Amino acid sequence: MVRQTKKNAELTRQRIIDAARQVFVSRGVSRTSMEQIAAEAGVTRGAVYWHFSNKTELFSAMREQVLLPLIDRMDDSLLIENNDDPLGQIGKFLSGTIDALNESSDTRQTFEIMMVKCEYVEELTAVLEQTLCNCERIAKKIEQLYERAKTKGQLKTTDSPLILAMDTHLFFSGLIHLWVKDLDRKHYRDQAGDLISNHINLRRK
Repeated sequence: MVRQTKKNAELTRQRIIDAARQVFVSRGVSRTSMEQIAAEAGVTRGAVYWHFSNKTELFSAMREQVLLPLIDRMDDSLLIENNDDPLGQIGKFLSGTIDALNESSDTRQTFEIMMVKCEYVEELTAVLEQTLCNCERIAKKIEQLYERAKTKGQLKTTDSPLILAMDTHLFFSGLIHLWVKDLDRKHYRDQAGDLISNHINLRRK
């Protein structure tokens, strides 16, 4: 009986998190109330507060359930030193990010919330700081790949690997911002692969 009660509580908690994601996407984080999340989840306001003391805690729980490409992770297999095409590995990472967003609605929606549906003020300033630190670590990994590309004579530009990595990170961050807004796929979603390939080829000797 205790096990069943615990299972039901976990299912309710997950339903609340799923509901929060949906309401955050449709209304934005700042304009969402706990009452609206409760209504979306089909539970009472008290049930929401039993699991989460405030909206920030609920936002964090939603955030922790998804590992976001570009923000949270970069496949370390891309950094294998004996790879013959470091530039190709950068393109593979960027394209893989787009694939991850296409394949998972939870990932895609969370990414959209993080990118365009959230004002990072008050309690959420810590979330922004952590996101920026994670992005910086990933940019460092991209810089390592540009270092290897330079060593292998792949680059036609004299720009430093640091500048190239910053440029790639800014290019892709901008592309992702537009990608998540392109809901009818008329402008960027279907062209993302070609844009990434072109970005890499402009650097290739």
